[in-house]
Amino acid sequence: MIDTVVRVGIAEMKIVKSPDKIRTSGLGSCVGVVVYDKQVNLAGLAHIMLPDSALARGDKTINKAKFADTALRELIHVLISLGANHSRLKAKIAGGAQMFHFSSKNDQMRIGPRNIEAVKQELKSLNIQLVAEDTGGHNGRTIEFDTKNCMLQIKTVYQETIEI
Repeated sequence: MIDTVVRVGIAEMKIVKSPDKIRTSGLGSCVGVVVYDKQVNLAGLAHIMLPDSALARGDKTINKAKFADTALRELIHVLISLGANHSRLKAKIAGGAQMFHFSSKNDQMRIGPRNIEAVKQELKSLNIQLVAEDTGGHNGRTIEFDTKNCMLQIKTVYQETIEI
């Protein structure tokens, strides 16, 4: 049997079931969040661009996958609708790099760190345990989650590949 690797683009989210894997690339200041239920071999990945849907002021329709608050709520909703149990859900995250250096200390320019903070806050408010992370720094990442062993492989530019 050939394992399928499902690709998730920027501001997208998708769900996979074992034996499939799920991958996203281009994680600079964005944060990749994998939420999974090991018992039913189900996992979802959201490629989050921005910390808060309030940034979409005035938009009639928003892309829920784009923002930490809406993406995580939607991801968990879909996982549960497909058979995951909320009490068993766990999360792993990667990304949130500070890709550019600014002379200003303006908080608006700290997109990576703000994304990390927002994702962690939302996971906590949703009572989802964060079991591993590889966040921050100044380099982009590609991540791939294996539903068979629940390992998240992280390829960081100019660094060795790690698994968490």
